[in-house]
Amino acid sequence: MLREKRFLSLLALLVLAFQCVRSLNPSLNDDVLGLIVFKADLQDPLKKLSTWNQDDDTPCNWSGVKCNPRSNRVAELTLDGLSLSGRIGRGLLQLQFLHKLSLSRNNLTGSINPNLTRLENLRIIDLSENSLTGTIPDDFFKECAALRALSLAKNKFSGKIPGSLSSCASLASIDLSSNQFTGSLPAGIWGLNGLRSLDLSGNFLDGEIPKGIEVLSNLRMINLSKNRFNGEVPNGIGSCLLLRSVDFSENMLSGHIPDTMQKLGLCNYLSLSSNMLTGEVPNWIGELNRLESLDLSGNRFLGQVPISIGNLQLLKVLNFSANGLSGSLPESMANCGNLLALDFSQNLLSGDLPTWIFGSKAEKVLHLENKLSGKFGSAPKLQVLDLSRNDFSGLIASSIVVLRSLQFLNLSKNSLFGPVPGTFGDLKELYVLDLSDNKLNGSIPTEIGGAFALKELRMERNSLSGQIPDSIGNCSSLMTLILSQNKLAGTIPAAMAKLGNLIYVDLSFNSLIGSLPKQLANLPNLASFNISHNNLQGELPAGGFFNTISPSSVSGNPSLCGSAVNKTCPAVLPKPIVLNPNSSSDSTPGSLPQNPGHKRIILSISALIAIGAAAVIVVGVIAITVLNLRVRSSTSRSAAALTLSAGDGFSDSPTTDANSGKLVMFTGRPDFSTGAHALLNKDCELGRGGFGAVYRTVLRDGHPVAIKKLTVSSLVKSQEDFEREVKKLGKIRHQNLVALEGYYWTQSLQLLIYEFVSGGSLYKHLHEGSGGHFLSWNERFNIILGTAKSLAHLHQSNIIHYNIKSSNVLIDSSGEPKVGDFGLARLLPMLDRYVLSSKIQSALGYMAPEFACRTVKITEKCDVYGFGVLVLEIVTGKRPVEYMEDDVVVLCDMVRGALEEGRVEECVDGRLMGNFPADEVVPVMKLGLICTLQVPSNRPDMGEVINILDLIRCPSEGQEESG
Repeated sequence: MLREKRFLSLLALLVLAFQCVRSLNPSLNDDVLGLIVFKADLQDPLKKLSTWNQDDDTPCNWSGVKCNPRSNRVAELTLDGLSLSGRIGRGLLQLQFLHKLSLSRNNLTGSINPNLTRLENLRIIDLSENSLTGTIPDDFFKECAALRALSLAKNKFSGKIPGSLSSCASLASIDLSSNQFTGSLPAGIWGLNGLRSLDLSGNFLDGEIPKGIEVLSNLRMINLSKNRFNGEVPNGIGSCLLLRSVDFSENMLSGHIPDTMQKLGLCNYLSLSSNMLTGEVPNWIGELNRLESLDLSGNRFLGQVPISIGNLQLLKVLNFSANGLSGSLPESMANCGNLLALDFSQNLLSGDLPTWIFGSKAEKVLHLENKLSGKFGSAPKLQVLDLSRNDFSGLIASSIVVLRSLQFLNLSKNSLFGPVPGTFGDLKELYVLDLSDNKLNGSIPTEIGGAFALKELRMERNSLSGQIPDSIGNCSSLMTLILSQNKLAGTIPAAMAKLGNLIYVDLSFNSLIGSLPKQLANLPNLASFNISHNNLQGELPAGGFFNTISPSSVSGNPSLCGSAVNKTCPAVLPKPIVLNPNSSSDSTPGSLPQNPGHKRIILSISALIAIGAAAVIVVGVIAITVLNLRVRSSTSRSAAALTLSAGDGFSDSPTTDANSGKLVMFTGRPDFSTGAHALLNKDCELGRGGFGAVYRTVLRDGHPVAIKKLTVSSLVKSQEDFEREVKKLGKIRHQNLVALEGYYWTQSLQLLIYEFVSGGSLYKHLHEGSGGHFLSWNERFNIILGTAKSLAHLHQSNIIHYNIKSSNVLIDSSGEPKVGDFGLARLLPMLDRYVLSSKIQSALGYMAPEFACRTVKITEKCDVYGFGVLVLEIVTGKRPVEYMEDDVVVLCDMVRGALEEGRVEECVDGRLMGNFPADEVVPVMKLGLICTLQVPSNRPDMGEVINILDLIRCPSEGQEESG
């Protein structure tokens, strides 16, 4: 050990003197020395570099090192995904024969070594997915003749892309995506005629895309998405005949799609979405017959959908949403038999629903095509179909059953009429069905119960009548049921009580009668149950969600009673029961009485109840006595279990008794003084969430902590997995995150110990007027920025929060936000996303739409959506969803509508009126709307959000930096 410390202290001197020493002692190896110097600048928590020994003659047997068998010199260094941290030091410069350097998916920080590319044999550099920062020197690439592949993706590099990059004549692949590069694109990049792949997406690059791209005759892939490029799509792109993938989405490009692009006959992926492109969709688009994905959404295209789209027989994804397209969908699209996702929402399309989608007329066409080419089955393969927000009319064909793979169907906000087809029940893969805002009539078909995979069913704002079918109880996965503003009658079926996953129910503004089934109180996940403005009567169910149901959710039902409607239910007093002593259960009509001298006995029902109650009380007293004895015994064991051996770092309880648990504190604090008492004391409870209650207690040194008592033991992993995940969460530290200070484990009880934040939740400050203090604009902006920083830190640690809401953002004594409840999903087994959304994302209005579609991957962008809702909540002071007397107001829709009508300032919290800067508030609200875009890829990541917030607060500085 001492020898190693002395060696490391002399590293710097050895690097300088090595050439001289080598001439005296040829046995010393440049590569051994260089790698040991490199290792000295790293932290290796997983001990992945334990085989690296400075006493070895050669490093060729070290992990991650590969040598040239002829020269015995290091040729490759591959250390991907080893959780290494620290910086990239000078030691690598000793590896003169290095061909490949790959350090991706680690936690490396600091700037890049300016001499790295001077390793004249270096061909591959991959430093992606780290936390490297700073600018790249302009002359960084001056000596890179051998470099063939460069990836610096997913770091935090800033400044301009060095113009010297054009010196790397052998480059075939460049990936600088997901950084913070600014300025214009160096025109010299088009001089790299060997380039096959170019990815500069997810930066802040601006200006026009330089001309000259036609020189890149070998280019297969180009991605310039998520930048700030303006001007037109370069005309020369049509000369890159080998292009397979083109992505210019999420920029500010304008003008028409250049006609030269029709030459890209090998292209299978084309996305120009979220720009400002105009004109008609060109008819030649159908000549790109290799296309599998075509996305032109979010532009300003007009006119009709070209008939030639039907030539794209390999097409799997087609998205033309959010444009100004008109007319009807061409029948030729019946030939697109491989479509998996089709989105024409938010256009001006009209006419009847295309029959080819539902197979009524298209079956013959498809059949003929099948005979001719053998490429198609008997029905489309659609999994996602969104035709919402158009003006389609006509009937929904019952032949929709041909879409057996359908998982997501949205036909909302059209002019469809007629009945709801019963054949929806045959779609066994269907997760989301949205038919809201049409003119549908008739009853809800009983066959709907056959769609047992349904998670979300929406049919609000139609003219549906009849009863809610009992068969709805077969849809056991259902989480959202919205049937409001129809003409439904009859009673609420008791079968709904079987839907244990229900979170949101809205049956308001109908003509429902009868009483609510008492079993509804047993639904464990309910967050909203709106039955307002019906003709319901009787007492509300007792227990569960209904103990705290909002009065607005039950208003407009004059005959309902209970505390929620502030109306006492009338007592029911039946007539007295008369027991005739002259009759007997054993006697027959006309028989003589067995006891003719017995007196008549009359007992009222109240007397019988009193007798029964007395018996129950006696039994109850005995039972409570026994339970108290057990609880005291259990409490003493729990209190004995909550002991701690103090020390540095992780500190494990020495207890090994089967009846006791294991307590680990990450900060070495002393044990609890009142911990067990607090867990059993209702007065110490701070609140309850989807996974358990939170209590406040005090450590022996007077340090307060918050303890989450998990109530989902059946979902918790094994002790080994649980402890491993908790310890990972315990290492995450950020000034805007609630620190996890320890945990407690037994097989039946799990506790998480957090720092105590005294200022209360953001929810209370916004909606309950915590202490009579309302938040100023500066305080609100700082809360938004701090929350964004905390989420960015979590995402860098590969943790998705899943549960962003105002009650999970706490405010400390200095006004700083601290986000809590992160990482809980890591403590549970691999759950279905809909179980996660019911347990974790339980707050109404914050849940990203991708939770409802199995085909869409859940990523950090679901946190971005929740953050966007939170931003709007902070600025407006309104809850994400609010139920009014005759309407349901969704915050995102309200603000978006106000923005479109030019009255966004009217949405600002009234308590801020006259005391906020409009040039900050309005951009922040727009940022919130961008974060809540329906398509996850259209939302920014949290790093971009932070940069935007910085520009909003200090616009002049941002302009100087980008200039």
